[in-house]
Amino acid sequence: MNPPAKKSADADQGPEISREVWSQISSLVLDNTRRREVAEATGISFGRTRALRRLSKKPMSMGEFAEAMQIDPPNATVVVDDLEKLKLVRRKPHPTDRRAKLVEPTAKGRKIAEQADAILGTPPPELTSLDSRDLEELRRILGNLSADSTE
Repeated sequence: MNPPAKKSADADQGPEISREVWSQISSLVLDNTRRREVAEATGISFGRTRALRRLSKKPMSMGEFAEAMQIDPPNATVVVDDLEKLKLVRRKPHPTDRRAKLVEPTAKGRKIAEQADAILGTPPPELTSLDSRDLEELRRILGNLSADSTE
């Protein structure tokens, strides 16, 4: 009978290190001031800006919109109603389903979405201060994580 395989010290610390790394990533992304910057620059809440950004990718039915935003359909209606009052989106007839409406951004809504994309696409100083070797390593690691999550 073979003796049980010995775990390395690294394997024992794996879950703890993973939690620490996840916490650091979360802090960098979620605690970053970009959300506040977006809300201040656009004059609407970050959540409403997020909705505009989704709708700018393609017009959606209310059901598709609720699913894309991961919200309940009644909440999706409230969001769209708010954005419509601000003249940032419009409802139009669905081309193949007479019972449904498509929601799409207006020119003003599209401009706000583009403004938010520009702000959110600007890396924080913590990232831009890394040297190119560290950035390449981080890109490689994140690429591996992305590849793993699509399988």
